[in-house]
Amino acid sequence: MKATAKDLRFHSRELLDTVNRGEEVIITYRGRPCAKLVPLEQDSKNKKENKENELFGIWKDNPDVKDVEKYVRKLRKGRFKDAC
Repeated sequence: MKATAKDLRFHSRELLDTVNRGEEVIITYRGRPCAKLVPLEQDSKNKKENKENELFGIWKDNPDVKDVEKYVRKLRKGRFKDAC
């Protein structure tokens, strides 16, 4: 379904109902598509991609972080023991 920015402004509830029924709504501004409303369930694929992101496991194989409590205590001590 297509809707204008004006439709979004004045008929947002109807557009959200359309999305809740599982349909996509393309929002146009001055005749050009500028946004797409999709049901939240269809976005779950993106969440799976984030879980597989390599940055989430960046510390997994770091030998210094085997004991997390000890590592955090070490970080909190600071750099200089005899500082003022």
